[in-house]
Amino acid sequence: MITGRYRFNIYLLLVLSITSLLSGCQTHKDNKEKELATFRVHLETEAEDSMGAQKVSIFRAAPVDLMVEKEPFLTEAHVASARVVNVLGGFDLLVQLNRQGTWLLQEYSAANPGKHYAIFSQFGEKGKNARWLAAPEFSRIISSGILQFTPDASREEADDIARGLNNVAKKNESNDKW
Repeated sequence: MITGRYRFNIYLLLVLSITSLLSGCQTHKDNKEKELATFRVHLETEAEDSMGAQKVSIFRAAPVDLMVEKEPFLTEAHVASARVVNVLGGFDLLVQLNRQGTWLLQEYSAANPGKHYAIFSQFGEKGKNARWLAAPEFSRIISSGILQFTPDASREEADDIARGLNNVAKKNESNDKW
């Protein structure tokens, strides 16, 4: 009666294999749901004051230096949602701001026509990536609360940023509830 013992081992092996596959997928999913991202928007400045301004380099392939205020006027606390959208020739990162962020963006875009705003993000697993993503110009008043820009990032990195910002937005939303 050797077949009974072998059958038991096969069943045990099958159960262990299925368990490890299912738990492996869940762990990966849980890690993605825990990833967070920062989102800091800094206004361009001409100030030579080293206390209130900093020089940043934007775009890795062809760096452009820009003097910006050290303190951001928008942060991830102002993000309601984020997503990657397809555009002609590539993709953009679209960030929808909450009510306070929409108001701030409208005020800054109205008061600073022609100035750039530099966007910084720290993202990925345990925030391992940190980079200045873009420096669009205020060409009009932005009252929609939507920032859409082409980031200096791969599609996968842009997806990580959007996922991280959405996770932060969910966390902020749950903290706002009484």
